[in-house]
Amino acid sequence: MIDPVALRLGPLQVHWYGIIIALAVLAGAFLGTVEARRRGEDPDHGWSMLLLVILTSLIGARIYHVIHQWGPIYSQHPELIPQIWNGGIGIPGAIAGGVLGIWIYTRRKGLSLARWLDIFAPALLLGQAIGRLGNFVNQELYGPPTTLPWGIPIDRAHRAGTPWNAVDFPVPTTRFHPLFAYEALLNLLGMVVLLWVARRFARHLYDGDIALLYIMWYGAVRSALEPMRNGTGNWTILGIPTAMWIGIIAFVVAGVFLVLRHRFGWGTPGAWMNGSRQTDAQAAADTGATEPQPG
Repeated sequence: MIDPVALRLGPLQVHWYGIIIALAVLAGAFLGTVEARRRGEDPDHGWSMLLLVILTSLIGARIYHVIHQWGPIYSQHPELIPQIWNGGIGIPGAIAGGVLGIWIYTRRKGLSLARWLDIFAPALLLGQAIGRLGNFVNQELYGPPTTLPWGIPIDRAHRAGTPWNAVDFPVPTTRFHPLFAYEALLNLLGMVVLLWVARRFARHLYDGDIALLYIMWYGAVRSALEPMRNGTGNWTILGIPTAMWIGIIAFVVAGVFLVLRHRFGWGTPGAWMNGSRQTDAQAAADTGATEPQPG
């Protein structure tokens, strides 16, 4: 167990969670820079939109987490809602908020939203993998008890709202599945897969394909791991964890759209390789949504 406060300077406290999130953002931004250059885009756009994307991502992530834990925590202690430094962000909300931030920036600058989503998709998986280390420090995102050698201890305070009380499951001897580690490793694998696909099939991919593959990958990962969190106060719909619903629906919708857009040619294969600097309006024209010509 690690002290969540990394540094104390009088009344000022620097939390490990904040440090880890900052490192995750920087690592993702640098990978995004590499991808932007590879695709012939100006990396400065990526750095320029970074602050906006961080802000919208954090807002979305916190909103999702507060809704997720409203009953057991925030309905009783609303003063905790803004205390993000104590942990508690929801990745589905962060993704939605991040997309919103990228959309706002690309719309203002006349850039292709789909292409920039492709640029940041592998970077997002890298950032998520690093960010999950914050869950270890804050003793979050763990599964049921296990006897596996990589099980982790969870203290009494961080078992609130779970069936794993300290009497039946003694703190000194009970270990739990580190779900955060499972997700981090799968995210790193997903990053490698997306980077490989983006290079191996570059001439065949439409702008937005890598983003769709990201949605499918993370939807599958989240859906697979979410049932292990059933004892930790999940937000559910019809008895099924909401994140699992979101993951399954996202996987199916993204997969169907990916197949249909290639089946009907809704895009330009390898557009960035041809030096195309499509805006979203130009990309829409490729699908046949052109303005009527004068007769």
